[in-house]
Amino acid sequence: MVKTAVEIAAAVRAKELDPVQVTREALARIAAADGVIGAFRRVRAEEALTEAAAVAERPDLADLPLAGVPVAVKDVAPIEGEYASWGSRAGSSTLSTEDGEIARRLRAAGAVIVGLTRVPELCIWPSSDDPDGTVRNPRNPSYAAGGSSGGSAAAVAAGLVPIAHGTDGLGSIRLPSAMCGIVGLKPGKGVVRVPGENGWFGLSTHGPMTTTVADAAVLMSVLAEEPGLADLVTPKRSRIALSTQVPLTRAPLPRAFSRAVAQAGELFRAAGHTVAPGAPRYSAGAIGGLLARWVAGPAEQAAGFDLAALQPRTRTHVRLGRLMAERVRESTRERWLERAEEFFTDHDVLVTPMIATLPLKARTWHESRWIVNVLPSVRVAGFAGLWNLAGYPAMSVPVRVHRAGIPACVQLVAAPGGEALLLGLAAQLEAANPWPRTTAS
Repeated sequence: MVKTAVEIAAAVRAKELDPVQVTREALARIAAADGVIGAFRRVRAEEALTEAAAVAERPDLADLPLAGVPVAVKDVAPIEGEYASWGSRAGSSTLSTEDGEIARRLRAAGAVIVGLTRVPELCIWPSSDDPDGTVRNPRNPSYAAGGSSGGSAAAVAAGLVPIAHGTDGLGSIRLPSAMCGIVGLKPGKGVVRVPGENGWFGLSTHGPMTTTVADAAVLMSVLAEEPGLADLVTPKRSRIALSTQVPLTRAPLPRAFSRAVAQAGELFRAAGHTVAPGAPRYSAGAIGGLLARWVAGPAEQAAGFDLAALQPRTRTHVRLGRLMAERVRESTRERWLERAEEFFTDHDVLVTPMIATLPLKARTWHESRWIVNVLPSVRVAGFAGLWNLAGYPAMSVPVRVHRAGIPACVQLVAAPGGEALLLGLAAQLEAANPWPRTTAS
């Protein structure tokens, strides 16, 4: 059983574990399993061992929240001596001369960066494949691990590393976390501040992907530079709304997913919370505004890429995004915010399914036409993106398992500033209903 990040860091701080040995063991797991899983675009074996040795010698070792913890980083973050590919061969492969903010914060906390995880091109899709590999779901390898943080989710769920970094623009942390049965937290807008970043018109943010809520809390505290988030607090009695209504479409759900919501409600009720049905007033305008940002955001980002070298589906997406850029209006977000605020006046937390369909099958989706990618992508992500548009914190938590072996996870959503509340509620679910941490459990 792979130790949790909390366990590893505590043992390293006490000098009961050697960070180099911890890193060697993680690299051995990656070497043994990643040929099947495909989670990593680049494994930093030599560099990680050197970094681990440096951690062991740090004078502040006893104060490091992630002392010696192996971490995987999504292939979008600048790391000294590496290049962030964004899942594409069309961008620059010039090596970075310095760490970006995310790598800097992880290293400052004592983490050891063992590799960069595979993503779909420009992080557009809920499946993570490229010409060099396909990220498979450790719970059932015939399914994709999700996207765009699919490599990070698979690395954690397979037990290759205890924690990973992800980003979430339309569910890209929460969707793969749900598909792979781990904990994934999208913090609210502005909680993880990175100067110069405003991905996808402010939809995207960085967050933790872990097997336990305690690990998520610690990694969240490091990414946000808010140490207090590491301390799990028993939540106050909360007004919790349950909804299995897919926004606007009301499409049918797999039974296991709706049952997961009902089970979470029963567990929350037993913990003393007030639980009742309830849903925001979803609007077609908000969905339209979200879709406009989904195409226009990558189009804006693609300015630094060779358009002719992009995958065909991405070229179509970028061209459509350039046409749709003028449809991105702040008023769309403001109108949706009014409805979200209206709902959270009477509720503290919303509980929904995290995914609306089973994950996509594991295959080379990047070779298929744009429309072939779009339809299943939109269907699976029905519950996720509106909370990026609102900028509200949202979290994926495992509860049950579908008969296909795919976890049935719920999404917890809170008003701005609710990260600690979500972590506390997730910890209550974890204590009352423990889940298999990894496929090696």
